Amino acid sequence: MRREIRYAVGSLRRGPVVRLVGWSVPEALPAAASGLVVARAVDDGFLAGRPLVGVGWLVGLVVMSAVGAVGTRMVFRRLGDLAEPFRDDLVRRVVGGALRHAVDGRGDDGAVARLTRQVEIVRDTYAGLLMAVRGFVVTVVGVVVGLLSVAPVVAALIVPPFLLGLVAFVGMLGLAARRQREAVLADERLAAAAGSVLAGARDITAAGTEEHAAAMVAGPVREQALAERRLAGVAALRTLCFAVGGWLPLLVVLFAGGWLVDRGLTAGTIMGGLTYVLFGLQPALQNLVSGVGGSGLRFVVTLGRILDATTVPPDPAPDRRPTDGHDLVLRGVTFAYGPHAEPVLRDLDLTVPAGAHLAVVGPSGIGKSTLASLLCGLLRPDAGTVTVGGVPTAELPPDRLAALRVLIPQEAYVFAGTVRENLTYLCQDDPADLDQAVAAVGAEDLVARLGGYAGEVRPAELSAGERQLLALVRAYLSPAPVAVLDEATCHLDPVAERRAEEAFAARGGTLVVIAHRTSSALRADRVLVLDGAGARYGDHETLAATSPLYRELVAAGRPAVRL
Repeated sequence: MRREIRYAVGSLRRGPVVRLVGWSVPEALPAAASGLVVARAVDDGFLAGRPLVGVGWLVGLVVMSAVGAVGTRMVFRRLGDLAEPFRDDLVRRVVGGALRHAVDGRGDDGAVARLTRQVEIVRDTYAGLLMAVRGFVVTVVGVVVGLLSVAPVVAALIVPPFLLGLVAFVGMLGLAARRQREAVLADERLAAAAGSVLAGARDITAAGTEEHAAAMVAGPVREQALAERRLAGVAALRTLCFAVGGWLPLLVVLFAGGWLVDRGLTAGTIMGGLTYVLFGLQPALQNLVSGVGGSGLRFVVTLGRILDATTVPPDPAPDRRPTDGHDLVLRGVTFAYGPHAEPVLRDLDLTVPAGAHLAVVGPSGIGKSTLASLLCGLLRPDAGTVTVGGVPTAELPPDRLAALRVLIPQEAYVFAGTVRENLTYLCQDDPADLDQAVAAVGAEDLVARLGGYAGEVRPAELSAGERQLLALVRAYLSPAPVAVLDEATCHLDPVAERRAEEAFAARGGTLVVIAHRTSSALRADRVLVLDGAGARYGDHETLAATSPLYRELVAAGRPAVRL
């Protein structure tokens, strides 16, 4: 629970908190003044034979209540300044966790539930807790100030039993959180056990194993019933805490009434103290107990599950071995999308020397884009190794991988911003050869049409080919020595495609082209042909003599379409 509380408190922003507290002051005005107003109305008005004076004091309380209503309205308006950023932080955390799992090759089936349900539960209960705790603190401070102004001796009778009930409630929160978590887990175990039994109900009936099936569910049922009873016991303790903190002060004042009168306190003063208990401390404590004891426990448990699922474990010490060049080497690589799926790649061996120009061709769905992702470290092989410069990509931290390779997929990404920002964000400094890069790739006309480097890019207004041109210039300017173009020119015409690929080949470094047209293979030094049964690797002449599939692709002149 401490972790969840620290996370929630750490998410508070100073400015919104100050504004929320500022508007809480007029909201607390009626509670702070109620006892004092009643005391004056009774002593100076009704008991003194001046009813109009008493009514005047009560009218003043009505006016203060109107001021308090304005404060309440503004408090609710300001509440979103805290609750919505908190929700946004959780959304980013959940999405980031799901993306990390995906990059690591692990599925995250619970991410959607966390994003659509659990985050909303936490956001709503977070707002409710803010209101409950804020209202409690502001009201109690106002009541204590009011009690001291009416009669310090009455405050001395009321505050200690109230604090006793409050401390008892706070002390049981840890137990309540554990009981709530136990109830949630017991409910999940029961649902899992019952679901498995119900799924096999027909087989159970046919085999006559009803008793065995009932025994499978009996244990989780008992655990869930015990957890619910323990949770009910916690609810009873909450009620006891409220009785001590909310009703005991009232009884103390009533029993001490004669003693207070003997000490010279008036009836109005005693009624004012009782008013503070009945209309100030009791509602504040009741809201705190119900808010923190109910929605607060849901908040802690649900937030805890989100944090458990999205906390990034400490990474092992990153591999800081210096890479020996940037050769790409695959040894015995096998990869399948799922434990029961047919492998897309099986026992693949491949070496791409530094500075080589490789084209990858093959029919649709054969594994070309999968290979690109494996080369770039976006996927991890089920078996075998992928190394760059002699270091496995799975052991390289993201910053080192990003420094070694750049990948441009078929659906090129551009963002709203200037042309310069889109072209240069993979570079640490504004490159001096920006004009040369734009000219080499063939994007001069596009840059001019967009208004030069200061022109604004509106992604929705660009064609797929225009987006690819911008992404190609961006990759060309990247300092990474390995460039992987995964059908990154498929929306360009053959002339533009040739110009872009020749620019990358002349750029230096290693170039891997997932070919959209077989003409890309004719421009490459080496070609890898994937045919589903295996792979063939060699230059154009060798493959034309040994690979029927490669001859067919070249003869047909048709594209080796995307994965």
